[in-house]
Amino acid sequence: MPEFLDIKNLDAGYGRCQVLFGVNIAIPARGGVAVLGRNGAGKSTLMKAIVGELPTWSGKVHFDGRDIDRRRTEERVRAGIGYVPQEHAVFARLSVRENLAVGSIFRADASAVERVMAMFPKLGQRLHQPAGTLSGGERKMLAIGRAMLGNPKLLLLDEPTEGVWIGVIEELTERLSELAREIAVIIVEQHLDLAIRVAGQAYVLDRGRVALSGPSQQLREDPRLLTYLAP
Repeated sequence: MPEFLDIKNLDAGYGRCQVLFGVNIAIPARGGVAVLGRNGAGKSTLMKAIVGELPTWSGKVHFDGRDIDRRRTEERVRAGIGYVPQEHAVFARLSVRENLAVGSIFRADASAVERVMAMFPKLGQRLHQPAGTLSGGERKMLAIGRAMLGNPKLLLLDEPTEGVWIGVIEELTERLSELAREIAVIIVEQHLDLAIRVAGQAYVLDRGRVALSGPSQQLREDPRLLTYLAP
């Protein structure tokens, strides 16, 4: 039986610049998977290729029983892929409520809204506040909450703790760990402790190729890991 998300021999890039080379990744329907690597290793490119923001050059992306490597981003979202990008994850001029309304276009129902409010109670206290005036951590919560309103089966998170106060990182870690027990979560994260706590499996990219893969705790003890994470 194929994995829930099965990526085989994926090549992708920008213009004439190839970034990903023959990437193979397989993840189950539940659980967290971390994608690690230094800046420029291809982590964000991989996320964009999965959600369809970046066309794949070659290879296959198989998700939930279907080939999606030629599907548009909208179709992938409707199929159950949620995506929180590293930058510009919220609409700064819109209120929290309006941002959430954007996330509810495709699949949300009342229970999904209640779930987001339970996950991040601070959002309920700031529904009428412009998203651009929120703290860095609150903006990340809003971006994750908006993605969850689509009831995703797979959630892609690109650097969810970037620009977030250390006191909020613990809360985000707990919420993401809870999500990973219910759905598939792929997290790109420089904060290694958070990535290990959320993800039971990990892939390490180096220059667009998978250099290491396996159980997260096992990789953490691998002396080669620091070589691939060092600037």
